[in-house]
Amino acid sequence: MPLTALIAEDEPLLAQALQAELAAAWPELRVVATARDGHSAVREALRLLPQVLFFDIRMPGLDGLGAAAELADSWPTDEAPMPQLVFVTAYDEYAARAFEAEAIDYVLKPVQSERLRKTVARLQQALAAAAPSMTPPVPPEEVLERTLAQWRQVLGAAGAASAAPTASSSSTPLRMIAASDAGGATVRMVPIDEVLYFEAADKYLRVLTATQEYLIRTPLKQLLPQLDPGAFWQVHRAVVVRSEAIEAVHRDEAGKLHLALRGRTEKIPVSRLYAHLFRAM
Repeated sequence: MPLTALIAEDEPLLAQALQAELAAAWPELRVVATARDGHSAVREALRLLPQVLFFDIRMPGLDGLGAAAELADSWPTDEAPMPQLVFVTAYDEYAARAFEAEAIDYVLKPVQSERLRKTVARLQQALAAAAPSMTPPVPPEEVLERTLAQWRQVLGAAGAASAAPTASSSSTPLRMIAASDAGGATVRMVPIDEVLYFEAADKYLRVLTATQEYLIRTPLKQLLPQLDPGAFWQVHRAVVVRSEAIEAVHRDEAGKLHLALRGRTEKIPVSRLYAHLFRAM
């Protein structure tokens, strides 16, 4: 079977340029679809099940980070191995440092032939290592976890690249959050120690305590660097929970995990990407 790829890029000329460079650097790879937004990328990837994904980080609607996280949960691993993931980015040197720090790959706009050939070589090596003809054979569960670990690295580096340092960034974790109440008429100072979880919702971020709900406009990817990573764990592309608030982890009939938090009645979904956090020791 020929190797296939999908390109998600909202600028048609850039998508064409990447496809042309790929044709020269990797003639055996067939680009089966291009998508101009994250939702289309997810839909086409699940329909075509390509072996390689080239995702622009910044796209309208669902961005490349969100599309990749959604695919990680939805990918039918019983039908096809999870694909290799490469982000396409127009970010500057800071982005390059973020990616290189994780020893993963990316394509910087505008596409450079020499740099793309290095990406192609790494992809070919990764695909060969994941081939079922390996001796001795690697159990499918182990192959899946290796791929998920790579995706976590890719998403983590891409998130760091898209949340460039700002004047508000600090090495000291947040202690208080200025958040609006449900009606939006009052701003409350919410101690971070009272927050049980954060959830992205449309243009807002929900801030949930045991008894109250507040709203802030800070995107989750910008808030994450300001939180203590030991106290708050990301468990889904849209959810970060206080680790000490986790009371139990439940697995449903479909095998998906959900968290029960002390002081809350709703169940919090856990993405496949973060399920490794809750394996029995």
